[in-house]
Amino acid sequence: MPKQEPFERIKNFDEVALGYTEQLAIEEASRCLGCKKPFCIAGCPVAIDIPGFIECIVAGDFGAGVKKIKATNALPAVCGRVCPQEDQCEKVCVVGKKGDPVAIGRLERFLADWEAASGELETPEMAPRTGKKIAIVGSGPAGITVANDLALLGHEVTIFEALHDAGGVLTYGIPEFRLPKAIVRREVDYVRSLGVTLHTDYIVGKTKKIDTLLKEFDAVFVGAGAGLPWFMDIPGENLNGVYSANEYLTRCNLMKGFRFPEYDTPMKRSSNVAVFGGGNVAMDSARTALRLGADEVHIVYRRSRKELPARLEEVENAEEEGIVFDFLTLPVRLIGNEHGWLTELECLRMELGEPDDSGRRRPVPINGSEFRMKVDAAVCSIGNSPNPLIPMTTPGLEVGRRGNIVADEETGRTSREGIWAGGDVVTGAATVISAMGAGRKAAQDTHEYLLKKKP
Repeated sequence: MPKQEPFERIKNFDEVALGYTEQLAIEEASRCLGCKKPFCIAGCPVAIDIPGFIECIVAGDFGAGVKKIKATNALPAVCGRVCPQEDQCEKVCVVGKKGDPVAIGRLERFLADWEAASGELETPEMAPRTGKKIAIVGSGPAGITVANDLALLGHEVTIFEALHDAGGVLTYGIPEFRLPKAIVRREVDYVRSLGVTLHTDYIVGKTKKIDTLLKEFDAVFVGAGAGLPWFMDIPGENLNGVYSANEYLTRCNLMKGFRFPEYDTPMKRSSNVAVFGGGNVAMDSARTALRLGADEVHIVYRRSRKELPARLEEVENAEEEGIVFDFLTLPVRLIGNEHGWLTELECLRMELGEPDDSGRRRPVPINGSEFRMKVDAAVCSIGNSPNPLIPMTTPGLEVGRRGNIVADEETGRTSREGIWAGGDVVTGAATVISAMGAGRKAAQDTHEYLLKKKP
């Protein structure tokens, strides 16, 4: 796919990937074999009719392709940009056995962008109204998916969002250069066009508790995400210049820090930045720091390149842009000056031992390998847990070891009748499409529950 050149894109927050032209989309779609047993559909958490929409592209009937996608996916422009297709639908593509798989995600993005450019927004047929009311906590990928599906099934849906803008991690977490916020607003507006009501600046657990919502609604879905960051518990984490990835990205994305002083969200322009972690959020943080004016940005990761959990595309983009990767390196101490500002990072060299519970080889410290690097900002991107507010204010709601709400994997049902949950609030930080898949399952089970529930 065409994209901005690295020397150009590190100076702006415009989208890096430029998208397919119609000709490129048809050429790529023509590589699809139209398998009789399409493994790609089984590889998709929301079971999109992938051969169906690709066939529409080949025929030049883009409107029909959009319709096929939206039958199961309310966020095609988002999924086409940020879903890890290489580990899902494209991973099992038959064409990929002898070369590159069909670029399913890029074709999905093409159709979504074509629909937006054409202005031919098509709303699927909606079921008759049921009179049932559902409250959804959180407007991220899981919540938006549940809202979409239940609205189409005829239910009255209301979303309660804690922040001042909808979209959840799509809005506060993923940078503009990877997912423009105008696209997120477009997808949210589409779901609202189905009759869904959205309340922002509404903190469930504070503004109103779950038990109060259950008195006003027939069911509640909790899709509040995982917004509680983890730190490494090493000396110096309270120094000025040390951030969680959540704070760093939220300041830049939701609060438009990259457009200061137009937006009153100051972002300190650091010279030497270290990002701890190797996932997509770490890549986002590092590439954001570069665009904010850093001279040098390091990804400090305790395993090797082979074990990086980030998408290959994001790693390659980071490398092209000049991000420095310090593999087999463990941060052990953050060092500051007399004014409390970060000035140095102390690390240990690592080597890989036997595999751990994740299946990846466990990193083992090398004695005497300590070294220091000059840094004036550090971003911790090693994972997140759900905010404890909802479990703390909802008696009888079972939670797991890391504060995640316990919910049935196939139905989304929690330990409390009438309450469903899905997405990162259940699994911890995961992918957009896995949250959407959980939302689809929860929506279907909620629908069946509501049809049996007496008025």
